[in-house]
Amino acid sequence: MSENAPDPRRRLSTAEIDAAGLTDWRLLAGRLQARFAPADYAAGLDLVARIGAAAEDADHHPETTLTYGHVVLTLSSHDVGGVTSRDVRMARRISALAAELGAGADVAGLTRAEFGLDTDRGDEHARYYAALLGAEVTAGGEVTDPALQAPTLWWQGSAGEGSASETPLPAPEVEQRWHLDVWVAPEEAPARLRAVLDAGGRLVSDAAAPSFWVVEDVEGNRSCICTSQDRA
Repeated sequence: MSENAPDPRRRLSTAEIDAAGLTDWRLLAGRLQARFAPADYAAGLDLVARIGAAAEDADHHPETTLTYGHVVLTLSSHDVGGVTSRDVRMARRISALAAELGAGADVAGLTRAEFGLDTDRGDEHARYYAALLGAEVTAGGEVTDPALQAPTLWWQGSAGEGSASETPLPAPEVEQRWHLDVWVAPEEAPARLRAVLDAGGRLVSDAAAPSFWVVEDVEGNRSCICTSQDRA
């Protein structure tokens, strides 16, 4: 490791990750994510096999999902709870393998969805939903499924703790406690917002943009379109 290389066990900042120039990857909810489009299912299997071999050599274990026409990968260093230089190196290696097989990256299609619950009893809910979903409670109190069968769940205080926006929002038209956080690439957020509005949604607030936009459906159920921008 060169003298100026980042400590492989130090969590990188958003700015450092952006500066790494990972064209195929974006930071979504604290993780690097990419989606590649192989020519067919067999090519996808080949790509996954090559990534698996490279990951074993690097002692790294990316989350990998193979479907017809897509290979989705997520990278993070669980020992530090974020992205490190190890993940950046692995991302570059995976991009090179995808390029060798002609599997192009689809940044516009990147999405990571999480559910947030407004509650002051997060610890109790975490235990309950972990049991219900057969998942685990992280050190930060979130519920996650290592097998990727269920989305991540997290908790927000009823007074709004955890929100990046200090601007009060108008009261929703319906009683709601669960909401979706939908993470997208920063440059894709305007298009995703426009698609929501064109589909009949309404913009509730852009006070925290480009960190997140609050939108709601035709009955007032709210969600957030989130990016990695303006975050630590």
